[in-house]
Amino acid sequence: MRRLALAAGAIALAALIGLYVLWWGPGPRPGPHTIIVQEGSSLGSVARRLEKQGAIPGTAKTYYVMARLLGSHDPVQAGEFAIPKGMGGAAILDLLQHGRPVQRLITVTEGMPAIIVSEKLAANPYLTGAARPIAEGSVLPDSYGYQRGETRAALVERMQKAMARTIADLWPKRSTDCPIATPEQAVTMASIVEKETGKAIERPTIAGVYCNRLRIGMKLDADPTVIYPVTKGKPLGRRILRSELNADNGYNTYRRAGLPEGPIANPGKASIEAVLHPARTRALYFVADGSGGHAFAETLAEQNANVAKWYALRRQRGQM
Repeated sequence: MRRLALAAGAIALAALIGLYVLWWGPGPRPGPHTIIVQEGSSLGSVARRLEKQGAIPGTAKTYYVMARLLGSHDPVQAGEFAIPKGMGGAAILDLLQHGRPVQRLITVTEGMPAIIVSEKLAANPYLTGAARPIAEGSVLPDSYGYQRGETRAALVERMQKAMARTIADLWPKRSTDCPIATPEQAVTMASIVEKETGKAIERPTIAGVYCNRLRIGMKLDADPTVIYPVTKGKPLGRRILRSELNADNGYNTYRRAGLPEGPIANPGKASIEAVLHPARTRALYFVADGSGGHAFAETLAEQNANVAKWYALRRQRGQM
């Protein structure tokens, strides 16, 4: 009897050890890895994938049974999950049921043109499918979370919906200080403001200058609108040519009064707000001041004096 009791005890101990190894013990993978759980995946299909990846000891069937007996009955989540080295079966199940999926980010910076957004999406190895051509000015600059395997088209749609929501929120609250007739015109103007200054504090004043010019029918004379047809918004990398200043292409605001035919970049919320609430200024001109900002002027004589200062500074710096 004693031998039978000892044998039974040994069997029970071995069963407990085996249970520990199969369920609570460290996983067999030698390093960290990821698993992608598709929407609607069952526990059984996830168990088979874990077995195939070598993430669990034993078989998928064994893991499924133990999960049903010892684990939570909550459903597994869809997404990409990072499994650390040594994570065992019980911890993996808890991660898939209650943990946070890997959050990947793609950032559209303020003033990024559509061509660069498209290139950025195309170069991302974790996105799938092709994206339709992106209309300039249609996506809101921001950081967007996405999951591995998400389609490029779906991500672009979220970016565009974010811009649509922003415009829908800001447009009804606009002031009457700028002769902008439509939300589309506001985005176009904002894209110019975005390209003209890197200083947030200047945006309302730059917008105010352009609003003043629109109001009196004066040409905007905005360099970024000359560059856009040449590079589609990418940096020019050289000085603007005389032929480019003279080109009549629907964007060149040195040739025509009024706004260009469309946006020249994707403007951020702050630039859109600046256009819808421009600074009340009498300035009609501005030029770089050498500090990253601009000097503003109400008259052409003041502008010429500011330009002379800017040229003198550039000569001093050996830039002319």
